[in-house]
Amino acid sequence: MKIGRVVDSIWCTRKEDALRGLKFLKVKLLNRENESENGEIIVAADLIGAGIGELVLITNGSAARRSEGLEKAPVDCIIIGIIDAKTQDEEDLYE
Repeated sequence: MKIGRVVDSIWCTRKEDALRGLKFLKVKLLNRENESENGEIIVAADLIGAGIGELVLITNGSAARRSEGLEKAPVDCIIIGIIDAKTQDEEDLYE
């Protein structure tokens, strides 16, 4: 799993039939060490209603296709959680 910040929406007027009804978001990944933005941008299917600016938990690869309804969809990255809070050095950090 990876952590990223939603930076924009992706709109597709024409797409594979298996992707109909899915919302796509552009997500900037964070570095593991200091959680600063690393510049890598990915597109992820959003099944939970994340919004621009939110910190999200992402899974990719075959794990992404294990979500209900995505078994045959050509998806390799999905948002599986919206991060409300995280802990660092015994201190709660709220985004």
